[in-house]
Amino acid sequence: MTNTKDMKLWQWRMTAPKSDLQLVASELPAIGAHQALVQVAGCGVCHTDLGFWHDGVRTKMELPLTLGHEISGTVVAGPAHLLHKPVIVPAVLPCGECDLCAQGRSNICRKQLMPGNDLHGGFASHIAVPHRYLCPVPPAMLEKYPLAHLAVIADAISTPYQVVKRAGIAQGDLAIVIGVGGVGIYGAMIARLMGAKVLAIDISDEKLALAKRHGVDAVLNSKGMDLKAVKERVRAIAEELRAPKHGWKIFEISGTTPGQDLAFNLITYASTLSVVGFTMNKVEVRLSNLMAFDAQLIGTWGCKPELYPEVVELIASGKLDIGEFVEAFPMSKINEVFRDSVARPHTRRPVMVPDMPN
Repeated sequence: MTNTKDMKLWQWRMTAPKSDLQLVASELPAIGAHQALVQVAGCGVCHTDLGFWHDGVRTKMELPLTLGHEISGTVVAGPAHLLHKPVIVPAVLPCGECDLCAQGRSNICRKQLMPGNDLHGGFASHIAVPHRYLCPVPPAMLEKYPLAHLAVIADAISTPYQVVKRAGIAQGDLAIVIGVGGVGIYGAMIARLMGAKVLAIDISDEKLALAKRHGVDAVLNSKGMDLKAVKERVRAIAEELRAPKHGWKIFEISGTTPGQDLAFNLITYASTLSVVGFTMNKVEVRLSNLMAFDAQLIGTWGCKPELYPEVVELIASGKLDIGEFVEAFPMSKINEVFRDSVARPHTRRPVMVPDMPN
């Protein structure tokens, strides 16, 4: 076991919505038999964190709370087979024993623990978590990427990976990804790796250009367009790509009312609409469209830890490049990054790197 007796636990805690996060210090927590203590290398800033901080979404643990669920780090105390190993901490930590876990739906385990929601999260120097589903990082990956950058695997990459698999993409399918920000860009790239022809829709030329550089087949800036015009343009793009007219796989990842409205209106015969983005706002839709088009609507919550090794392999093999989509910031800049992310979402995923006092 690493000697941690002289180390402190530093955490950036939210004491109230929209208030600056406060840096506090305490003793490192004692860990139980089924836990590991992870020294945080990086923690990504997710739309969910901003929802807790800015939009009034309730956390399960009462405030004050340390946010952050997209975590990479090194095990400094815990079981021998993980000690000193670099790991990814899954954003959803299931119990592994209940009926949902047994059915392969561990991502919605009702006993799950989510860092930064059910317990103190990763905007900290250390985090104590159950060790059962910690995902080891192959040493070769660290030759290409800093461990801090790999924090995005915990949500930004694994979440779209799970939903793209669940949508059942087949070779030559048309995948329409609405919102290619910090999560959507990975969804677009993963859909293409799985054989789809991918159309990315966004209102940012910068994000669309980045998607195009990384292999997306077509892009569409929908800013200022009404639904009818967008649908007509999507049909034309599908024809240009020689993609099927039916069975479109639609992924709503923008987490906005206009994005969700557009996604539902793009449903056609045998379509699958996957809702990944989150908003507190409501959308008015005609559910009978699902009946008329014999379409299906699915949601997704995080990613079950059992799929993490597949995501790691995609990156380790070089099939999925994440280098251009991550930007690291010192954790002492967290309040600035939170405010900037609300005012204007970052093109790259912000990852906070601990720079606390010793």
